[in-house]
Amino acid sequence: MFKTILFPIDVSEANAGDASIPVLVSQAKAYKAKVILLTVLPDYGMSFASHLFDSGMVKKIVKDTEKKLQDIVTKHMTGIKTEICVVQGTVYEAIIEKSKKVKADLIIMSANRPELKDYLLGPNAARVVRHSDVSVLVVRE
Repeated sequence: MFKTILFPIDVSEANAGDASIPVLVSQAKAYKAKVILLTVLPDYGMSFASHLFDSGMVKKIVKDTEKKLQDIVTKHMTGIKTEICVVQGTVYEAIIEKSKKVKADLIIMSANRPELKDYLLGPNAARVVRHSDVSVLVVRE
């Protein structure tokens, strides 16, 4: 049923994926699906502080993020076909764009417990659920 699963994860959070990675692994193995791990970084070139980030620093941040994603793959994804991807931009827009580009059948992502501000502004997970063309499984962290 699911051939490609997109898994957005914020590797900058200490406990990122503690609850969602086991769900991802079980779904990927059950469907023999390919997993694409995605981290969305801020668009350093467009921010008001862009002058603080030269291209070498941005490349280092991307490389460090790719290493963290690869560590997740090595630790948890044995026997699962995986791909890692680091992009820059608005989180929910980048997730939706990537899901279309890779023709994902399912997006599995985590969400923290909602706070009052989340109900007013809408967290990334809620926006992905509202705007995605594919099924989204949200795992509470």
